[in-house]
Amino acid sequence: MSGASSATPSFAVQTLMFAASAIVMLGNYYGYDSIGPVAEQLSRELHFSDTQIGTLNAIYSLPNIFLVSIGGVLVDRLSARRMVVATTAVCLVGAAVTALGAQFPVMATGRLLFGIGSETLVVAVLVALAQWFDGRYLALLMAMNLSLARLGSYLADRSPSFASDLYTRGWQPPLWLAFAFAAISFAGALFYYWLDRREAQRGTLSLPPPPDRFDWRHLLSFRAEYWLLVAVCITFYSVIFPFRSTFAIKYLQEAQGMTLAAASTLNSYVFLAPVFATPVFGLLLDRTGRNAPLLAAGAVLLPISFLVLATIPGGAGLSTALLGVSFSLLPAVLWPTVVRYVSAEHLGTAYGLMTSLQNAGLFGANVIAGYLNDTSAASAANPAGYAPMLWFFGALSLAAFAATLWLWMRGKSAAAAPSRAAVTGSRE
Repeated sequence: MSGASSATPSFAVQTLMFAASAIVMLGNYYGYDSIGPVAEQLSRELHFSDTQIGTLNAIYSLPNIFLVSIGGVLVDRLSARRMVVATTAVCLVGAAVTALGAQFPVMATGRLLFGIGSETLVVAVLVALAQWFDGRYLALLMAMNLSLARLGSYLADRSPSFASDLYTRGWQPPLWLAFAFAAISFAGALFYYWLDRREAQRGTLSLPPPPDRFDWRHLLSFRAEYWLLVAVCITFYSVIFPFRSTFAIKYLQEAQGMTLAAASTLNSYVFLAPVFATPVFGLLLDRTGRNAPLLAAGAVLLPISFLVLATIPGGAGLSTALLGVSFSLLPAVLWPTVVRYVSAEHLGTAYGLMTSLQNAGLFGANVIAGYLNDTSAASAANPAGYAPMLWFFGALSLAAFAATLWLWMRGKSAAAAPSRAAVTGSRE
């Protein structure tokens, strides 16, 4: 990264920064995944339709179709630390409004606020890690941060077990627990801000020079490989989060006959697996540099998992295992790979744009899945009504795999080009 200092923060200070960023992300991911465990209660106690439940996560994504690209530019221009604090504060307010939302418009407003802060926060943390840990093990450290964020998702899915008393008291106490996790995230942000400001003044961070005024037409100059990564990101996450964070627990209860505790526990394994496996895959990427093949290996498991779930009786456990491995591998490779194709001074913008388009996919997939369930009358009395939703997610999974194959083929063609030029004596 340009502008790198010869000095670096001490190992102890780097450890504290990493811990602070992990706390920020853990609390944030808990907040996002807090809707899934209460989805059946929202349906039963507040009479929300599946379209409304899907909208609670879709509306989280809606503002980020537009705002997170701007947020990425702000990260580049105002600094990661300022944006981390500002966005966690917005998320905290959003979590409070969500917990107060006995009426659907109020709860949706809270989720909207949470979304406005959350996705720009993710971009800011990625840029912060690149500034603090520029070097050989960046992929490993990004993967470790992501794995600890997934621990927040795991805890959200396990909350019906370890916080069962809250769930027996209705839909609202579990959402106040999500607010408490948002408060912990904000505390971590304040600590990171203090550390980052101190180290920036000492000149120990790998900070790029201030970027020129950004011209949106420059996006057209981003390499084709970057846009393929964007395609992978959109399709992959449009499956993972709308299904596993919004509808999976309700589906397992009503279509597979599981209790809330059993369904949430099984679903939580999708998020538990990355806690341990994502750093391993990040280290594997650092060691091998085989970005495209690893992306393809992670993506191919996704359509297989839905084929198993839709066609094999009692296949929920195997499907969860396949999805957990996919969710561990692909993100560990996807986000560090962006650094290969984007200059340091526009890294925040590139991550912001990627996240914007990802959220467009999340918004659409949540709404479509809820609509499919409602029009098919999916319920405990009609479990077959969930089939259109499963095939919809299966089709998106195939699209993600196809994008990784295209990226892999482009890489092989580029590698072969110098060999052809050497044989023919041509110049390219």
